[in-house]
Amino acid sequence: MILIVYVWEIWYVWNYNLLVMEKYEKVINELIKFRDERDWQQFHDSKNLALAISIEAAELNELFLWKRGDDVENIKIDRIKEELADILSFSFLLAEKHNLDIFEIILDKIKSNNEKYPIDKAKGTAKKYNEL
Repeated sequence: MILIVYVWEIWYVWNYNLLVMEKYEKVINELIKFRDERDWQQFHDSKNLALAISIEAAELNELFLWKRGDDVENIKIDRIKEELADILSFSFLLAEKHNLDIFEIILDKIKSNNEKYPIDKAKGTAKKYNEL
Protein backbone atom coordinates (compact mmCIF):
# COMPACT_ATOMS: atom_id res chain seq x y z
CA MET A 1 0.00 0.00 0.00
CA ILE A 2 2.80 2.41 0.89
CA LEU A 3 4.46 1.73 -2.47
CA ILE A 4 1.22 2.55 -4.31
CA VAL A 5 0.89 5.85 -2.46
CA TYR A 6 4.54 6.65 -3.14
CA VAL A 7 4.21 5.88 -6.86
CA TRP A 8 1.03 7.99 -7.03
CA GLU A 9 2.80 10.92 -5.35
CA ILE A 10 5.70 10.69 -7.80
CA TRP A 11 3.27 10.54 -10.74
CA TYR A 12 1.30 13.52 -9.39
CA VAL A 13 4.40 15.67 -8.81
CA TRP A 14 5.83 14.76 -12.21
CA ASN A 15 2.57 15.65 -13.98
CA TYR A 16 2.22 18.87 -11.99
CA ASN A 17 5.76 19.89 -12.91
CA LEU A 18 5.05 19.06 -16.55
CA LEU A 19 1.94 21.26 -16.52
CA VAL A 20 3.87 24.13 -14.93
CA MET A 21 6.60 23.86 -17.56
CA GLU A 22 4.02 23.72 -20.34
CA LYS A 23 2.34 26.88 -19.02
CA TYR A 24 5.71 28.63 -18.71
CA GLU A 25 6.72 27.62 -22.25
CA LYS A 26 3.35 28.77 -23.58
CA VAL A 27 3.81 32.18 -21.94
CA ILE A 28 7.35 32.52 -23.28
CA ASN A 29 6.27 31.47 -26.77
CA GLU A 30 3.37 33.94 -26.75
CA LEU A 31 5.65 36.76 -25.57
CA ILE A 32 8.20 35.99 -28.29
CA LYS A 33 5.48 35.72 -30.94
CA PHE A 34 4.00 39.07 -29.86
CA ARG A 35 7.44 40.69 -29.87
CA ASP A 36 8.57 39.21 -33.17
CA GLU A 37 5.35 40.03 -35.03
CA ARG A 38 6.05 43.69 -34.24
CA ASP A 39 9.78 43.49 -34.98
CA TRP A 40 10.55 44.60 -31.43
CA GLN A 41 13.38 42.16 -30.74
CA GLN A 42 15.76 44.87 -31.95
CA PHE A 43 14.78 46.92 -28.88
CA HIS A 44 14.98 44.06 -26.40
CA ASP A 45 18.62 44.09 -25.44
CA SER A 46 19.48 43.36 -21.81
CA LYS A 47 19.74 47.03 -20.84
CA ASN A 48 16.35 47.96 -22.26
CA LEU A 49 14.65 44.93 -20.77
CA ALA A 50 16.13 45.76 -17.35
CA LEU A 51 15.01 49.37 -17.70
CA ALA A 52 11.53 48.25 -18.73
CA ILE A 53 11.30 46.06 -15.61
CA SER A 54 12.29 49.01 -13.45
CA ILE A 55 9.86 51.39 -15.15
CA GLU A 56 6.97 48.93 -14.88
CA ALA A 57 7.84 48.33 -11.21
CA ALA A 58 7.66 52.10 -10.69
CA GLU A 59 4.19 52.06 -12.27
CA LEU A 60 3.18 49.35 -9.80
CA ASN A 61 4.55 51.47 -6.95
CA GLU A 62 2.61 54.45 -8.23
CA LEU A 63 -0.64 52.60 -7.56
CA PHE A 64 0.20 52.67 -3.86
CA LEU A 65 1.67 56.18 -3.74
CA TRP A 66 0.15 58.38 -1.03
CA LYS A 67 -2.26 55.65 0.10
CA ARG A 68 -2.75 54.89 3.78
CA GLY A 69 -4.43 52.26 5.87
CA ASP A 70 -7.21 50.38 4.13
CA ASP A 71 -6.64 52.33 0.90
CA VAL A 72 -3.43 50.35 0.40
CA GLU A 73 -5.38 47.10 0.28
CA ASN A 74 -8.19 48.53 -1.84
CA ILE A 75 -6.22 49.13 -5.02
CA LYS A 76 -8.13 47.76 -8.00
CA ILE A 77 -6.84 44.26 -8.57
CA ASP A 78 -7.03 44.68 -12.36
CA ARG A 79 -4.48 47.50 -12.16
CA ILE A 80 -2.16 45.38 -9.99
CA LYS A 81 -2.51 42.46 -12.44
CA GLU A 82 -1.74 44.74 -15.38
CA GLU A 83 1.47 46.11 -13.87
CA LEU A 84 2.61 42.71 -12.57
CA ALA A 85 2.03 41.23 -16.02
CA ASP A 86 4.28 43.91 -17.53
CA ILE A 87 7.00 43.30 -14.93
CA LEU A 88 6.85 39.53 -15.34
CA SER A 89 6.73 39.73 -19.14
CA PHE A 90 9.92 41.76 -19.35
CA SER A 91 11.53 39.60 -16.64
CA PHE A 92 10.69 36.41 -18.55
CA LEU A 93 12.04 37.90 -21.78
CA LEU A 94 15.29 38.90 -20.05
CA ALA A 95 15.66 35.42 -18.54
CA GLU A 96 14.91 33.81 -21.90
CA LYS A 97 17.47 36.04 -23.62
CA HIS A 98 20.16 34.70 -21.31
CA ASN A 99 18.88 31.09 -21.28
CA LEU A 100 18.08 31.29 -17.58
CA ASP A 101 15.66 28.89 -15.95
CA ILE A 102 13.42 31.14 -13.84
CA PHE A 103 12.52 28.33 -11.47
CA GLU A 104 16.16 27.42 -10.91
CA ILE A 105 17.35 30.99 -10.35
CA ILE A 106 14.54 31.67 -7.87
CA LEU A 107 15.26 28.47 -5.94
CA ASP A 108 18.98 29.37 -5.93
CA LYS A 109 18.10 32.82 -4.54
CA ILE A 110 15.93 31.30 -1.81
CA LYS A 111 18.84 29.01 -0.86
CA SER A 112 21.19 32.01 -0.76
CA ASN A 113 18.71 34.00 1.35
CA ASN A 114 18.35 31.06 3.75
CA GLU A 115 22.09 31.33 4.39
CA LYS A 116 22.02 35.13 4.71
CA TYR A 117 18.94 35.18 6.90
CA PRO A 118 19.01 32.25 9.35
CA ILE A 119 15.65 31.84 11.06
CA ASP A 120 17.06 32.25 14.57
CA LYS A 121 18.48 35.69 13.67
CA ALA A 122 16.04 36.98 11.06
CA LYS A 123 12.64 35.90 12.35
CA GLY A 124 10.38 38.87 13.00
CA THR A 125 12.86 41.54 11.94
CA ALA A 126 13.26 43.57 8.75
CA LYS A 127 17.00 44.10 9.28
CA LYS A 128 19.33 43.45 6.39
CA TYR A 129 21.52 40.37 6.64
CA ASN A 130 24.63 42.41 7.54
CA GLU A 131 22.78 43.97 10.48
CA LEU A 132 21.63 40.73 12.11
